[in-house]
Amino acid sequence: MLKTIELDALKAVEYAKKWAFSRNPVYADFDGLGGDCTNFISQCLFASGAPMNYTRDVGWYYRDLNDRAAAWSGVEFFYRFMTENKGVGPFGSVIPLAVAERGDVIQLGDDTGFYHSLLVVDVLDGQPYVASHTSDAFDRPLFSYMFDCCRVLRIRYAWQNG
Repeated sequence: MLKTIELDALKAVEYAKKWAFSRNPVYADFDGLGGDCTNFISQCLFASGAPMNYTRDVGWYYRDLNDRAAAWSGVEFFYRFMTENKGVGPFGSVIPLAVAERGDVIQLGDDTGFYHSLLVVDVLDGQPYVASHTSDAFDRPLFSYMFDCCRVLRIRYAWQNG
């Protein structure tokens, strides 16, 4: 039986602050493999208390570079897992940018699709400030990025066995 647990957005932000400009050696660096942004966001969510879902191919987990779910490091796979997950692990929904809060995930896109994931670390005067890897940043204003569209994921809860 699954039970719902609340994730700690502040722990995600603290993790982002610690690792925004370096790499946690526990995880592979995906900069040379298409970008490290979603890998970094997954690490932040894991630090917030989200349990991994070890379901092969469709889960959300990381053991090592060769044993991980696509949702751990791929923008679209991450989105799909978070918005459709009914098993162990984090889940969330799309919310308007205007209500983004610390701990939310923003994904940037253009006419070819979504390509970059960011963690909201603060909101000042309605403007999100974010952390990211690939283009390493912490407390960078969202408006400083070039993008055609964005979506915001609020991921505050997870399912765990119990």
